This record gives sequence, C-alpha cells and structure tokens, in this order.
Amino acid sequence: MRLFSRSVSVAFMGGIVAASLSVFCASAHAVLGQQISSINSDNIRMKAQGNVFVRPSYSIHEMRIPNGTSVREFASPAGEVFAVSWKGPYVPDLRQLMGGYFDQYMAAMANTRRTHGSVVRIETGDLVFESGGHMRFIVGRAYLRSKLPDGVGPDAIQ
Repeated sequence: MRLFSRSVSVAFMGGIVAASLSVFCASAHAVLGQQISSINSDNIRMKAQGNVFVRPSYSIHEMRIPNGTSVREFASPAGEVFAVSWKGPYVPDLRQLMGGYFDQYMAAMANTRRTHGSVVRIETGDLVFESGGHMRFIVGRAYLRSKLPDGVGPDAIQ
C-alpha cells in the first residue's frame, strides 16, 4: 500500500516532527497500547469534535482538533488502542499519542538513514510508524502489529 501521494524527505519530516512537538502543545487523546477510556475527557479539554465509527472488529474514534488536524484512534472491542493516525496541517503531540512507544520511535529516528524523497517509515519489532506529506498537510500512522485484531490489516489504518 502506498500511504502517500507525494514524497517528502525524511530529514524534512524529522524537522517537522521536532518542531511540531515543541510548538503544538495541545494534549492528544488515548495512548497507543492502552485503554481508550480517556477519549471523552480529551474531547472536552481540547474542544475537539468527535465521531465514532464502528467496524465489525474494531472502532475508530476520530477527533478534529480546532487547528484542523484530524486524529483517529483505532480500538479493539476490549477498548485497547492498537493504532493511531493523523491528517492535517500539524503533527499532533506524538509523545501523548504514542505513550511508552515514543522513546522507541525517537531512538529509531536517530538511527534512520535519511534519504531525499522518502517518507518516514520506522519498524521496531512490534511498532510501525509512517509519516509524510508536505508543508501544511501531514499524514501519518503508528500501530502495534501484535495488537491488530483478527482480520484487520495495516491497510485499515488510515
């Protein structure tokens, strides 16, 4: 599956992620690999508009943050977040979205070979992270392979 229609340099994306983490300070939602119980309070705190879409093997909790970024959290029937995705003008707070997996992501970013014209794609065992785009339009996703519900593949995470 090709995640992005346009290529972007990994170095450029790394810079966007770092800048976004320091500038964009609204907290995000539930955390990758944990329960989704905090989503309602996050909707209220962030003044986000939320929707829930139910699929046979999972649910999608979507929030639109006032800055225009849309964040989706994919939860198993047991309420565990197995994936997150984002799309919009700003990268959301990845530290909040990824929780304990954020340090793995940062360590992998430090060791990722940066090539021109590539999206960021990191695989660290269970964690898969992909992001790309261009100025004012960033898309990305992170998911845990071991937590994907039966019958749900990575292509469902958009």
